[in-house]
Amino acid sequence: MVVSTFLLIASVLVLFLGAEFSLDASEKLGKKLGLSPLVIGMLLIGFGTSLPEFFVAHIAGVQGKSDIAVGSLIGSNIANLCLVLGLSGLIVKIPLSNYSIKKQTIVHIVLAFFLVFTLSQTQLNIFTASPLLVLCGIYLFILYKEMSAQKEEQVDSDDDFNPAKVFFKLIVGFGFLYLGGELLVKSGTDLCVALGISEYVISAIFIAFGTSFPELVTSILAALKKKDSDLIVGNIIGSNLFNCAFILGSLGIYEFSFSSKFQFELGALFLTSSILVFLSFSNRMFHRKSSAIFIAIYGVIVAHWLNVF
Repeated sequence: MVVSTFLLIASVLVLFLGAEFSLDASEKLGKKLGLSPLVIGMLLIGFGTSLPEFFVAHIAGVQGKSDIAVGSLIGSNIANLCLVLGLSGLIVKIPLSNYSIKKQTIVHIVLAFFLVFTLSQTQLNIFTASPLLVLCGIYLFILYKEMSAQKEEQVDSDDDFNPAKVFFKLIVGFGFLYLGGELLVKSGTDLCVALGISEYVISAIFIAFGTSFPELVTSILAALKKKDSDLIVGNIIGSNLFNCAFILGSLGIYEFSFSSKFQFELGALFLTSSILVFLSFSNRMFHRKSSAIFIAIYGVIVAHWLNVF
């Protein structure tokens, strides 16, 4: 068990390094192309921080470990929304009144409806996963429209921008993410056996937290450095959409059965998504009170997973 614990910690560090390389390269590329902070957050950083979940989920899917594949994605979405956004809101006021952000909150709650259909089935296959893939296509179209409407007039003219260096960092980052994903699945499975904990619980809590670590670091640093709050919201909502619309949808190729029920998790996602929609359309800030509610919800969910009540 000591070796498995060490590998689990090492895998999180490797995932962190992989995310750092890929995120840094993505952000430089986005600025070079003149993309707005919201688009960088939704597309480049949102997709980039979802790469650990992608590798972990598909590695688990290939190995037939459906509980780890699905648990890591559901747990990561809940961690992103409740923990990462909650902690960010404690540090800085996050306005949600931007028209583009309002659209993102609507898409996010639509995701919750689609998840109900997919996760209420007995099996994940191409048919049951297809609504999520359709939503992913809609989301990418929205991103394309955002890129067209919000592209900044001034393109970053950084003379130090080196295309070869940027793409090299992307490749190295992807390699670390794959290696970290392999280590995370193996160590997580070994810990399940040693501790007698179900694969779903260990993946929803520990593996999901590990794969959400890039989102946590990115959002907290953005909050501490007082960067554009659109980047924080775009990072979290973009990552959640990629996690469940694209990654969970793409897992349909493995055609495995669900061995867990997800009513509690789906209820939490509906509640938190609804709160974001309410705050956004009532032109209110996401700050301390909202943050406290989200963090408390995360605590209740973790307690539920651990059978505390």
